[in-house]
Amino acid sequence: MRFLKPVRQCPHCHQDWTPQQADDFPAYVSILITGHLMAPVIIALVRDTQLPLGALVAIVLPLAIILMIALLQPAKGAIIAVQWWFGMHGFTRERQEAVDNDP
Repeated sequence: MRFLKPVRQCPHCHQDWTPQQADDFPAYVSILITGHLMAPVIIALVRDTQLPLGALVAIVLPLAIILMIALLQPAKGAIIAVQWWFGMHGFTRERQEAVDNDP
């Protein structure tokens, strides 16, 4: 999927993004968040409506798939940002540490 691949280099700061290795973690994060967001919706639909099982599946399944796909790209970006921030998986920790000015 092309929309999951980060750019090779930032056009502004020239940061090299090729060392990133998020692998399958964005998918796991997307599924976890989708499950937590969909659980109350599913519970409310089952408890408060008298919809047949087919109608519930027709509502819940597309909603869950759309939500998971929508969350994949932001999850990938967040995981790469965390890797960069902590200098993990090929990134070097380039930022300055906070200097304590207390005497």
